[in-house]
Amino acid sequence: MGYWRAGFDVYGVDIRPRPRYPFPFARADALEAFHQCQDFDLVHASPPCQAACALTRGTNRGRTYADLIPELREICAWYSVPYVIENVPGAKIRKDVRLCGEMFGLGVIRHRDFEIGWLGAPPLTSPAHRPHRGPVRGWRHGVWRDGPYIAAYGKGGGKGTVAEMQTAMDITWTDVHEELTEAIPPAYTEWIGQRFITVGQWGADFVPDPAERLARLARPAPHPMRGELGVAA
Repeated sequence: MGYWRAGFDVYGVDIRPRPRYPFPFARADALEAFHQCQDFDLVHASPPCQAACALTRGTNRGRTYADLIPELREICAWYSVPYVIENVPGAKIRKDVRLCGEMFGLGVIRHRDFEIGWLGAPPLTSPAHRPHRGPVRGWRHGVWRDGPYIAAYGKGGGKGTVAEMQTAMDITWTDVHEELTEAIPPAYTEWIGQRFITVGQWGADFVPDPAERLARLARPAPHPMRGELGVAA
């Protein structure tokens, strides 16, 4: 959804059925689908994060998870297609950009790292990480904490309900608990998509001015970026 807001036409691929996905969708193995990536302007990958996620290391102990990141990166490099790989802190990706819900005034913290593979473009700089306004609501070690953020993972212990997660992350197209716990706020990929449009060479031939390029493509977004982060020119 975030890339769509930034002006892209979006095509999704997942090995699981996603009937609520709001754009054209193919149920397929992502690695197989990535061999068609030369047909796209930008490829975004969100590989499974269970092995790296601090919240699940204990419950996942003893289990093994495939690390798809090296192969995804290799395929994109082979076809010379700009790419973005998103994952949780601790994953084995370059930490080119880290985004947080507080940067967008959202009701979740949800830190996520992004590896940016855009050849010929200046590196992106992460926005300033503003101090969190308080704790995440819920029980921690037998103590109830109230705060401005909800926990968008798991169930019980004061964690967010489906409706709360939808509101906190600005997600309206699914009410499936599992999909919400795995999702990232669309504000993150909207921000990245806008920078791809404005700082790289994409689209420069037909609309030379980056600000005009963004204005032509972008859809209205309900959550402006917090702080002074104007369009890169």
